[in-house]
Amino acid sequence: MKALFGQQSSPGEEMTFVFQEREQLPPPGDHEVKVQVRACALSWLDTKLLSEIKLKKDLVPVGREISGVVLEVGSKVTFFQPEDEVVGILPLDSEESGLCEVILVHEHYLVQKPEKVCWAAAAGTVRDGLRAYTALHYLAQAAPAATVLVLDAASPFGTIAVQLAQHRGAKVICTAHSLEDKQFLERLRPPVARVMDVSHGKMDVAESCLEETGGLGVDIVLDAGVKLYSAEDESASKSQLLPHKHDIITLLGVGGHWITTEKNLQLDPPDCHSLFLKGATVSFLNDEIWNLSNVQQGKYLSILEDVMEKLSSGVFRPQLDEPIPLYEAKVSMEIVQKNQARKRQVIQF
Repeated sequence: MKALFGQQSSPGEEMTFVFQEREQLPPPGDHEVKVQVRACALSWLDTKLLSEIKLKKDLVPVGREISGVVLEVGSKVTFFQPEDEVVGILPLDSEESGLCEVILVHEHYLVQKPEKVCWAAAAGTVRDGLRAYTALHYLAQAAPAATVLVLDAASPFGTIAVQLAQHRGAKVICTAHSLEDKQFLERLRPPVARVMDVSHGKMDVAESCLEETGGLGVDIVLDAGVKLYSAEDESASKSQLLPHKHDIITLLGVGGHWITTEKNLQLDPPDCHSLFLKGATVSFLNDEIWNLSNVQQGKYLSILEDVMEKLSSGVFRPQLDEPIPLYEAKVSMEIVQKNQARKRQVIQF
């Protein structure tokens, strides 16, 4: 059996991906499940995070969102039986690569896959669904009639976030990074309240949001990164399509929630004062927290089950690329690691 791993010879260097021959797996441990992988979604590898929590290895397993069939269960497994169809996310400290035909997983990282959901859709939606739930339900407590701004809403995560917000009765405003993205977002049903095309750089996001909300501002902002500095100080590699942090603070309403994916966010005293006057909060979206502590395991599994139920009922309609065979996984992972994939890449076995 072959499995895909990532290698990084020194910090800052581009990661390379290699197939490694795996030995025959031992029988599952007490709480382990042996799973035959049917599909595995590809996500960007955060080597900095792995290094910060002392999980950096020479070979980093690739592919953590998996769906498959249970082949064998450990003596103390209570959730599953052989031939059950399952889906889940391998933990950060997993030694297993999801891009392998057969793997061992602890039963507490898996949930049942609904029968009518295909393998690729299950694996390709589970992480984006978890992130959307973490942002809107646990960090922002989105209520019906709230106004939600989703930035870069045509991304795989943005699409699921829009669909979850609408399902909860929120009014959704979103930004598009290209004309193609704008057309895709305008075709969504139910329709979003407003799509702002920021690709030409002339759209004032803050002004448009205040206009859409009658000057009150939005209740929840879900960003895709922000500009921290003025244009002349911003590094050339940073996307010019991202809004400035001051724009987000300006368009945020009283008591609003700003959910950010910007891990290096810097707020100056005037920024903090503006947020204080509005009674607004800033929360950091890190979906790995669920697996970094077992205290919330029940809630975590409940979210995964709910994501699968919404996928099964058609509430979630994910942005998936055509399933890719295993021999093309290396090339696909290189594209994902460079953040060049606009749809979720899924390897089908």
